[in-house]
Amino acid sequence: MKALKRTILMNPNIKNLSRSPKKNFSTSNDGSFLDNTQKYYDQAAASFKDKKYLDIIKEPRVSIEFTFPVERDNGTIELIRAYRVQHSHHVLPTKGGTRYADNIDLEECQALATLMTFKLSVHKVPFGGAKGGIKINPKNYSSGELLRITRRYTIEMVKRNTIGAGLDVPGPDLGTDSRIMNIMKDTVQTFYGKGDLFTSACCTGKTLSQGGIDGRVESTGLGVFYGIRECLNHAAFCKKIGIERGIKGKKFIVQGFGNVGYYSSKFLSESGAILTGVSEYNSSCYNENGINTEDLFEYKKKHGTVKGFPGATSWSNDEKNPFEVMFNKCDILIPAATENSINVDNMKKINAKIVAEAANGPTSVAADTYLTKQGVAILPDLVLNAGGVTVSYFEWLKNIEHRELGLIEKKWDTNMQLHLYKISAGDKFDPNVAKLLAGASEKNLVYSGLEQIMSHTLKSVINESIESDISLRLAAYRRAISKIQQVYYEVGVSI
Repeated sequence: MKALKRTILMNPNIKNLSRSPKKNFSTSNDGSFLDNTQKYYDQAAASFKDKKYLDIIKEPRVSIEFTFPVERDNGTIELIRAYRVQHSHHVLPTKGGTRYADNIDLEECQALATLMTFKLSVHKVPFGGAKGGIKINPKNYSSGELLRITRRYTIEMVKRNTIGAGLDVPGPDLGTDSRIMNIMKDTVQTFYGKGDLFTSACCTGKTLSQGGIDGRVESTGLGVFYGIRECLNHAAFCKKIGIERGIKGKKFIVQGFGNVGYYSSKFLSESGAILTGVSEYNSSCYNENGINTEDLFEYKKKHGTVKGFPGATSWSNDEKNPFEVMFNKCDILIPAATENSINVDNMKKINAKIVAEAANGPTSVAADTYLTKQGVAILPDLVLNAGGVTVSYFEWLKNIEHRELGLIEKKWDTNMQLHLYKISAGDKFDPNVAKLLAGASEKNLVYSGLEQIMSHTLKSVINESIESDISLRLAAYRRAISKIQQVYYEVGVSI
C-alpha cells in the first residue's frame, strides 16, 4: 500500500481519491439513513418482552471498504473506492444489490444491508441481508472502463469471500444493470469456476442468455402493485383509514419515474388507478384528471425530462421545486426515488391517505411518526419493495437447478389441460379455446410466485397491525425480527 501511495504522489497522470463527507439525505435534523433504519429497529425491539439476541440481530456482521486502481481510456490511473456489507449470517448466502453512485459510502451500505435483512425475513426469503457498491458516477465512464472496474471489483470481492452462490449474491441496484451482473458472473466463472457447478448463481439480475429470469426487470414495480392491491382489498384496512376498497379510480402520485416508478404506475394504471403527478429530480408534471403512463414514459425516454409533456402542466427544477407535485391531494403517494424524501421539512404538506414506499428508506422516523398520528397509512419499504429481491431468489434457484422454471412440467400441464377440456367440452370443443390451454411460462410462474409471497406477507402484516393497534412498519419489523430471533434460539450463536 505504501508503494502505491508513493506512485500516486509521484505520477501526475494518476488521480488521487478523496473521501466525501458523511451523507445525510434530509435537509434538516432527521438523521442519516442508517440512523433512521436503526431507530425503526429499536422501536420494534422495544416491544419485545424477550430481549435475547436483539443486540446481535441489529448490527452488521461484515463491513468492508477497499480501493483498487483502474486505468482509464486516456491512460490515467484512477483509484476506485468500493464497499460490501453483510448484515446478517443467520442464514446463508447473503443477498443485496450493487450500487454505482458517486455519493455512496459505507454507512449507506450498512443501512441498506440492514433493511435488506428484515425485508428478506418478513417475506420468508432464505437469505441474509447485504449491500455493496462502487463510488463512481457510471455516466462518466465508458463501456470498456465499466467492464474493467466491474471485473476488478468482482475479483476483489472473491478475495474477501463476499461473492459466491453459497456466500454472498449481489444483484443490480442504482447505477448498475444486467450487463454489470453479466460481467460479474463471467468473471467469477472465468477465474474461479473450475469444478464449481453453481458459479452462475453468484449474482442475479443477469440477462436471459446468461442465466437471468423472465420478469426480473419489472419485478419491484410489480411487487409494489401487488402490495397496494392487497391493502386496498383488505376491508378492515380500508375502513381504518377511511378509503373505499379497490384500486379502480384511486388517484396516485409518483416521486421518481425510473424503473420502479414506471412499472408501479403501469400496473396500477392498467387496473384502473389514475396517475395524476410525477416528480423527477430535474422536472415534474401534474394533471388532476390523469396522465397516460405509457405516453409519459415514452416522452421521458426521448427527452430525458417530463418538462414539456403535452398531457400535463409541467416545470423544470429551475422554475419550481420538483417535490411540489408530491403535495397535491391524492389517494396514494409512491416515493420511488431517494432516501428521506419525506422528512420534517415537508411531512406536513403530504396530502395522501396512503404512502406506499417503493424506495428504500424514503420516510424519516420523524415524518413516519407524524403521518401515522395523522391517520396516514404507510406501507413500509421492507414489505412493499421486496419484489426485486424475491424474483432474484427465483433466479438463484433457477441457476442452482440449471433449468428454466417450469420447463419439465410445461408440456405435461398443457396436455392435461387439453385432455380435461376435451372431456368436459364434448361436442362443443373449440380449437381456439384449446390454443389457450398452454402450460405456464417462466414469466407466468414468476408473476404467480411473486403475487403469492407479496399477498401473503401484506395480509399477515395488516392483520397484526390491526389486531395489535400498531403501525404497519412496526408490525413488519416485529415479524421480521422474531423470525431471526427464532433461528438463534434453535441454532444458537454460530461460531
